[in-house]
Amino acid sequence: MREDVEALDIRDVTANWVNAVVLQAQIDERIKALADLAHTPLFFGRLDYLHAPGADLAEGAGGEQFYIGRRHVHDADGDPMVIDWRAPVSQPFYRASKADPQDIALRRRFGYTGGEITAYEDEHLSDPAEAAGVSKLLQQEIERPRVGPMRDIVATIQPEQDEIVRSGLSGSVCVQGGPGTGKTAVGLHRVAYLLYAHRERLARTGTLVIGPNRSFLHYIEQVLPALGELEVQQATVDDLVAREGLEVRRSDPAETAVVKGDARMAEVLRRAVRSHVTAPVEPLMVVRGSRRWRVPAYELEEIVTELQNRDIRYGAAREALPRRIAHAVLVRMEQAGEAPDDRVQDAVARNAAVKAAVKAVWPLVEPAKLVLRLLSDPEFLAEHAEGVLTEEEQKLLLWPKPFRSVRSAKWSAADLVLIDEAADLVERTHSLGHVVVDEAQDLSPMQYRAVGRRCTTGSATVLGDLAQGTTPWATRSWQEALGHLGKPEAVLEELTAGFRVPREVIAYASRLLPAIAPGLTAVSSVRETPGSLTVTESAPDDLVPDVIAACRSSLAHEGSTGLIAADARIPALAAALTAAGLPYLSPGEETTAESRLTLVPASLAKGLEYDYVVLDEPAAIVSAEPDDRTGLRRLYVSLTRAVSGLTVLHAAPLPAALT
Repeated sequence: MREDVEALDIRDVTANWVNAVVLQAQIDERIKALADLAHTPLFFGRLDYLHAPGADLAEGAGGEQFYIGRRHVHDADGDPMVIDWRAPVSQPFYRASKADPQDIALRRRFGYTGGEITAYEDEHLSDPAEAAGVSKLLQQEIERPRVGPMRDIVATIQPEQDEIVRSGLSGSVCVQGGPGTGKTAVGLHRVAYLLYAHRERLARTGTLVIGPNRSFLHYIEQVLPALGELEVQQATVDDLVAREGLEVRRSDPAETAVVKGDARMAEVLRRAVRSHVTAPVEPLMVVRGSRRWRVPAYELEEIVTELQNRDIRYGAAREALPRRIAHAVLVRMEQAGEAPDDRVQDAVARNAAVKAAVKAVWPLVEPAKLVLRLLSDPEFLAEHAEGVLTEEEQKLLLWPKPFRSVRSAKWSAADLVLIDEAADLVERTHSLGHVVVDEAQDLSPMQYRAVGRRCTTGSATVLGDLAQGTTPWATRSWQEALGHLGKPEAVLEELTAGFRVPREVIAYASRLLPAIAPGLTAVSSVRETPGSLTVTESAPDDLVPDVIAACRSSLAHEGSTGLIAADARIPALAAALTAAGLPYLSPGEETTAESRLTLVPASLAKGLEYDYVVLDEPAAIVSAEPDDRTGLRRLYVSLTRAVSGLTVLHAAPLPAALT
């Protein structure tokens, strides 16, 4: 298929060089999408239908056989050899069962090693004599060692996951899923499905995946290309709100960041933007040729008031104002017997007197300057925060020492979110067709608003776990979060079946749930792995040597190992690993067969997974956070990164919630 595209000759089918460039770019993209992926088989399953899909069952039409794979594959004659997993005819591969065979006689799964078929397994779904069983190949694929970036789960999608993946583009979905339930993979496969089902629409409007940090995005970046999708953008929230010339050069104290991230700040900013509009106090005189046309102050005020009441963007109203004034002048011209046309109205709108009136009544607002003034001027802030923020909250917002200019100011990440909100009040933010936001439980209300602005005319997939919220402003409920996002009608789905974390490990971590997320359903793991959990107490002087020994022991197994520790303990552990001759990677660096140990600060562990995890000093992870609940949530995240085994080592007493 790739060679056929490479052999295309477009010289005689393009009318001009522009068409040739565009067509060649499309061909290059097609060639890139058809690239071979090492150790990635083109098909992983087969379906034998009892009857041909779409045929009348009463006619007794014979069955049909389909191979299911990551993408559509056809032969030299154009006949399909492999059906895309997203096609409707492939759906029973994920949803058919003995209880509901969906006209499937046989479902076959293929097992691969290094890209070569090494096994297959058949289920005769319509044969009542065959008992239902657990697929061993499915289990082996789930438990396969994790080396390198995140891989797709296209061969192992479960029925409840498939329902979310195939939900329509018009509706938004929120997925609450505990550790190991596959919510991230489900979100990425939903993007791939939507691009398959609505390719032309999403090609025009665009899709975006938002992750919590760069390490996480690097970890997931190969999933969509493996499914043949190359056009999806990836970003963090900080990337979304970044503005040219403004750098994040400071971090806010937790209590200040909480106020800046509060949804009430949107009202403060709205008031501050609208405060720039002033009522006209003088009539306007427009001179055209030998005639002078007068628009009284009360009529100008009516025009301004009407534009304000329409509640359109500040910038859009400012652009409309000169044309509204010009219309008032044209009415007077017509009353005087003239017959002005659109060209006259345009000329009046550009008249120097009209421009001066607009500048005085509805001046330009620069979002960064507005936020600079709010954070620097106590009187300006108090005027617009009255009845919205308390005096104590206002004091938290104000900079101890005001900065002179936008360029010299030391902005925080939360400040740029405020500037983004102000910018949207002035001019509407461009909306995409679909946005996926992962680890959404860590977003502040103002960050939700920033994401929501990117999908006002599109839909969203929100992924997260309330128990893993590790910011002081972490999401309290999905209903509240979806309201801030602007998608209150989104369907809430909950994934409670765990496929990644062993049952013993998730049960141990779930001891923290009553303290960090009361009422949340604990994950029920489908994998029982005896011996997967070890908790060992060390003497203070022996802790680091014991951690190094545990890393060596984990590396004796196949797969990746993550050493997770409180951020403050990372330098000491890094030095100990170097002294012990154990090379290590940083989060986001790709593991290989030679380098399988990653040293992970607890603050960056979210979303990552390793075959074996060595967890250093849980009490230090908890105490590093501003409050116990956030610390215990950070610990919950760290405890649930293991796929095959977890070793916990501590010298200080374990947190009471764990014992």
